[in-house]
Amino acid sequence: MNAGTTRARGRSARIYLALLVGLAMLGLGGRWLHRQFTHIVVTDARIAADMVVVSSRLPGWVTAVEVAEGDAVRKGAVLVRVDDRESRAQARELEAQLAGVPLRRAEIDARIALADRQTRSEVAVQRANVEATKAALAAAKAQRVLAAAEHERIVDLVRLGMVTPLRQDQTLAALETARQQVSIAEANLQRAHASVAQAQAARENLQVLSRQRAELGPEEERLRAVRARAQFDLEDRVVTMPFDGVVNRLFVDRGEYVVPGQRLLMAHDPARVRVDANVKETDIRFFRPGKPVAVTVDALPGRTFQGTVERVGQAATSEFALLPNPNPSGNFTKITQRLPIRVAVRQIDGLLKPGMMVEVEAVADD
Repeated sequence: MNAGTTRARGRSARIYLALLVGLAMLGLGGRWLHRQFTHIVVTDARIAADMVVVSSRLPGWVTAVEVAEGDAVRKGAVLVRVDDRESRAQARELEAQLAGVPLRRAEIDARIALADRQTRSEVAVQRANVEATKAALAAAKAQRVLAAAEHERIVDLVRLGMVTPLRQDQTLAALETARQQVSIAEANLQRAHASVAQAQAARENLQVLSRQRAELGPEEERLRAVRARAQFDLEDRVVTMPFDGVVNRLFVDRGEYVVPGQRLLMAHDPARVRVDANVKETDIRFFRPGKPVAVTVDALPGRTFQGTVERVGQAATSEFALLPNPNPSGNFTKITQRLPIRVAVRQIDGLLKPGMMVEVEAVADD
């Protein structure tokens, strides 16, 4: 084989190689051009999640921080502990007050029973005394009638000279004594009635005791409500994770004093991520709710995630700018606006993290 033949074959190989490279480039270029006309790619997109700020409802010193940034924490796990000495003391005080309510109720019950027995017997005694004084009054009145009749009889006899005036004086004294006995009996009867009224008034003290006992019910309920509030305060001094998630940022350290509403940490649920994208208004028609899209992540080359358009914003992002541009001068430059969309995407092994830049691709089908 001579040198000419070798050179000819080399040129042929280079020509074939160049043709193959050209065909490959033409194919790739055609594919790229085809995708440019048939697909819409949005580069202004990123992974997002609901960032939850966990704060303290009560003031106090932070006694412990149980997590660190980046920790995966289960729901209900302790995040931060706030000093609870005052809340515990208040809870113990309320427990003691509640424990005293049954004792006070038992004491009032005993006083009611004792007063009931005493006043009932006293009323019975005084009523018996009234009956006795009534009988004494009747006897005194009968004695007065008898003495009056005897005196009148003696007066007639004295007038006839049958008895001495001394006997008349004696019957008159007896009559006066009978009258005094009637007055004394009437006074005793009035005093007996007053004693009955007094004894019955003493029984009204039972109603006072009964009202005091009834007031213990609302008082006990009030104490229970205050104790429940104190228990809530005690529980809220242990800040727990509201869901299964990841701690993103910590804002406090052990020993700091926190106030109500102060941020303690920020967390999110890694299983509930989404893609937020801003689409040109000229392309928004291709991103209808329910439209399937392909999501590629800059940090994960070669991986494609399937997503679905969940919702489309109803206003352009420029409407929420801090410095709006009303264009009062009349100089106008038309700029394509962007509308936000939200894409639902399924998390895989925690690879999708909030803030990652992604690209969203949709088929341009009118």
